Amino acid sequence: MTYLIALFCVVGIACGQILFKLSAASLQKTGSWFDPSTMVVLFASFALYGVMTVAWIWVLQKADLGKVYPLMALAFVIVPLGSHLVFGERFQPQYFVGVALIISGIVIAVRSA
Repeated sequence: MTYLIALFCVVGIACGQILFKLSAASLQKTGSWFDPSTMVVLFASFALYGVMTVAWIWVLQKADLGKVYPLMALAFVIVPLGSHLVFGERFQPQYFVGVALIISGIVIAVRSA
């Protein structure tokens, strides 16, 4: 259960990054931090980060940091995937080699802990 909540935190943090990018795009479009569209997305990202931080603290009560922290590296996989889906960003083939290495490293780290 603890690892499931840890994965939930990683996905939440990754979604928060996408929301931060959306708020940056809104800020660039509106030119104002106080425009309602910018503020809504920005505060949604803050709220999500806040909830994920509380959940992560719960995870750390149940598990060793060294055992669950390697899962945070999944954000390096999830965020670019989200940026492709939401923003249409494209990646070179080398990127996928890097993703495979990250996932391999996570598997090795989690199994060795």
